[in-house]
Amino acid sequence: MRSRARTLARSSRRASPAALALLALGACKSGSEKPREGEPLRVAAAADLSVAFAELGKSFEKDTGKHVDFSFGSTGVLAKQIAEGAPFDVFAAANVSFVDDVVKAGACLGETKALYARGQLVMWSKDPQRVPKDIHDLADAKYAKIAIANPEHAPYGKAAQEALTRAGVWATVQPRLVYGENIQQTFMFARSDNADVAIIALSLATTSAGNFTPIDPSLHAPLDQALVVCKAGKTNAATAFVKYVGSEAGRATMRKYGFVLPQGPSP
Repeated sequence: MRSRARTLARSSRRASPAALALLALGACKSGSEKPREGEPLRVAAAADLSVAFAELGKSFEKDTGKHVDFSFGSTGVLAKQIAEGAPFDVFAAANVSFVDDVVKAGACLGETKALYARGQLVMWSKDPQRVPKDIHDLADAKYAKIAIANPEHAPYGKAAQEALTRAGVWATVQPRLVYGENIQQTFMFARSDNADVAIIALSLATTSAGNFTPIDPSLHAPLDQALVVCKAGKTNAATAFVKYVGSEAGRATMRKYGFVLPQGPSP
């Protein structure tokens, strides 16, 4: 036994960092497949949901006794992590296409996919005198820095790029753009005076003391948002959370924070 232990120890020392990382990932995946009913529900959610889901999570816990741990971030980054095996129970995306991606990757259960909201873009500024009245106003040189989320992986950033392009001002404003990794960071640029104006989600603007102007939704593809249960967290609680978001109580919370509801009236 001692000889075998020494052999294993020597093998571990000789193993490359990459090999050890693969072993660790394998251990994580193996553990995530076990029932986790006694642990908090782990929800990966788009950054635009940070305020609305914080409130919704408290209501869900009060009604079900199940605590929720949220990880907010860029939808594209979260989708990549989930596809690579990150152990989340539920994925709430800012665009349904990313839910389709993780389902195709085999990481989430397609039959649990549900639309829960349609997001809306606004232009936000701390200074009421500097809020653009129309998206075309952003072409004015007085807006030296305009913040948007990174279009490469943030749905609200992609929508902002589409809106600026269709409005005919993209080429003019592009040199003045600053990019946030997600919509929350984009918001912080304007709140901390590192940008004159930020194009963000209405759900964040409604909870701030700043000022905002809506962007015509016809200027960009719809921000249809969806959520799905992940295979790593195939639990009753995960399914219950998805249903709760679409319940009357869940929809009331989403409406409160400016989300247009699927097959329902505007807030």
